[in-house]
Amino acid sequence: MSPRTGAEPATDEQLGTVRGIVRDTRIAMLTTLAQDGSLVSRPMGVQETEFDGDLWFFADADAHAAGEVAHDARANAAFVGSSSWLSISGRVGVVRDQETIRELWGAGAEAWFPDGPETPGVVLLRLHAETAEFWSAPGGRLVTAVSFVKAKVTGERFEGGQNETVGL
Repeated sequence: MSPRTGAEPATDEQLGTVRGIVRDTRIAMLTTLAQDGSLVSRPMGVQETEFDGDLWFFADADAHAAGEVAHDARANAAFVGSSSWLSISGRVGVVRDQETIRELWGAGAEAWFPDGPETPGVVLLRLHAETAEFWSAPGGRLVTAVSFVKAKVTGERFEGGQNETVGL
């Protein structure tokens, strides 16, 4: 168990579930803390790289997100798929390394920064994950809906699938 997070380290299977949700969803609601302590969320495209404990997002150095992480590095990325949900918490920092920017550059970044990876002010936000909580409903929406109706009709508790919190 991690003394910092209180979560058990992820097994290979759990890490595979996390990777699968990130890969299949691609857009996260990235939540940071504003200077006044309020939570601020915005949709961000995750850069196409195998999840290894870090999530990468392109941003403008002048954007609120970049300023907020300079104030307080705590952040969360939430993903919603058709039958799965994922919340990754950790610390985020601004990365200005041109080599990494070029390495992660793709069509999604090009849409926001049409001048390419050398666009003035383009940075990466790197969320280093500490914990992940996921919910996964095998069989998708239809199976979930049938299970929900069955619970309602029988008066038994709804079992919505697998829910786990793991350290990363």
